[in-house]
Amino acid sequence: MRRQELLKRFLTGTDKTGRFIVSSKITGITYFIEPIDNGKPDKLWGDVDPATKKLTGDYGNKSIGAVKERDSLITTENGFINISTFKGSPLGEIDRRDKMYESHQ
Repeated sequence: MRRQELLKRFLTGTDKTGRFIVSSKITGITYFIEPIDNGKPDKLWGDVDPATKKLTGDYGNKSIGAVKERDSLITTENGFINISTFKGSPLGEIDRRDKMYESHQ
């Protein structure tokens, strides 16, 4: 995937995907952040019409703020290197890495 296309896809629908980009002011490294949550159900949900008892308004996984691992854009095929996953805050992880960098300078 071309870089411009990747950036456009990565930054589209961030409320739904949770994707964002951070550049460290300490190291200059740009981090592409993509929360992964494989536990979200694929089931549809919405409002039940009291008259018909049918589901209306398909909200699905509209605004979950994460993607399933299979939908990740952060892959070697898309040109990413040093891909890692971790639990916790991505900003906390960047701060930890920045402190490690500073301690080795």
